[in-house]
Amino acid sequence: MAGGEGEGMSLRFTPTWVVAAICTVIVGISLALERLLHYLGKKLKKAGQKPLYEALQKIKEELMLLGFISLLLNVFQSRIVKICVKESIMEHLLPCSLSDKREALDSKPKIEGYCAEKDKVPLLSLKALHHLHIFIFVLAIVHVTFSVLTVVFGGARIRQWKHWESFITKDNFDHSQIFKPKITHVKDHDFIRGRFVGIGKRSTIRGWLHSFFKQFYGSVTKSDYVALRLGFIAKHCRGNPKFNFHKYMIRALEDDFKKVVGISWYLWVFVVMFLLLNVNGWHAYFWIAFVPFILLLAVGTKLEHIIIQLAHEVAEKHEAIEGELIVTPSDGHFWFHRPKIMLFLIHFILFQNAFEIALFFWIWVQYGFNSCIMGPKGYIIPRLIIGVIIQIMCSYSTLPLYALVTQMGSNFKKSIFDEHIQAKVVGWAQDAKKKTAHIGGSYSDSY
Repeated sequence: MAGGEGEGMSLRFTPTWVVAAICTVIVGISLALERLLHYLGKKLKKAGQKPLYEALQKIKEELMLLGFISLLLNVFQSRIVKICVKESIMEHLLPCSLSDKREALDSKPKIEGYCAEKDKVPLLSLKALHHLHIFIFVLAIVHVTFSVLTVVFGGARIRQWKHWESFITKDNFDHSQIFKPKITHVKDHDFIRGRFVGIGKRSTIRGWLHSFFKQFYGSVTKSDYVALRLGFIAKHCRGNPKFNFHKYMIRALEDDFKKVVGISWYLWVFVVMFLLLNVNGWHAYFWIAFVPFILLLAVGTKLEHIIIQLAHEVAEKHEAIEGELIVTPSDGHFWFHRPKIMLFLIHFILFQNAFEIALFFWIWVQYGFNSCIMGPKGYIIPRLIIGVIIQIMCSYSTLPLYALVTQMGSNFKKSIFDEHIQAKVVGWAQDAKKKTAHIGGSYSDSY
């Protein structure tokens, strides 16, 4: 048999026109994709979408990393297939049953190779390596696709709030009127009062139940938006009614988006753990699918509870003294007083969901829907439904809700400023730092 280990003919005996044609197609597709990303990056920079441009750069970095992993597998595959072990070692922790493995081996002719001559088996066969390459490719495609869906859904949700901004202006929601001395409490405003007065009198259980169900039918209502807008302007803008809160929210979402599109090292640790748990009979991927779903519900409920608390504080607790609304910023509403924990959880939820869907498509394309590695159909359909729900809810509801709620934390985000103002602030800070260092140096030299 030619080639041993089933690798077939080498390039030495392959027609040159075949090699040239395949290379032309691969290079052409690669260059087209690279040009497309480059063009998209130029459009984003020209439009002043710096956060989205940085997110695109992160996606390109992740694609490069996945490509480098695939390259390493290709370079070292000849050595990997020569790592030989006893066959008994390869009979534990299988994705399919041992009987399925033996049936598959019996249906194929015996192939003599490097490990077979030693009466052993390769640690990872050439075919398995090829399938691993395909999985990396599918993971990259699904991750990029889901990242795009995240920003599309999130942006669509926040754009729906734009008419609320117009509503506030057109329908006598002039902030300058709200901050006049004659209004001593924000709750005196009819719209806010009708929504939030008495909400603190509810029982704790009823409050949490309300927060849980609210994320499904109206994660952010008009009254939520108005109340948090009032609180934000009072907190950061000294009651300036001209501040475009909606435009700022779009910048805040884009700023958060660029943090959740990457694949951090700890996410790769989870990937390895998930691959390890894919053992026949455990149905691990079915149970793992509930992890991001439960986390999503927990994060969504907490954010809804926070937005109700914040709106309640703006509506009832903070007094307007001499026309100025007094709002005390605080991270105390968030878990462990750290709002970024929620962004970390959202990042994990989105990636783990992308991994689940990528794994499903890879198994479907590579082994077929009825393959033993796919598992029973009763476990497959719920996984897909959960995956779709997670992607839509997290992108369309939870991430925009996070972008809104975290504005009332102890610290404001740099996205409160337009890009050109950010650049001026950063430049001013650098200049001040240099002057301080220069003064300090001159002072020490005088001694």
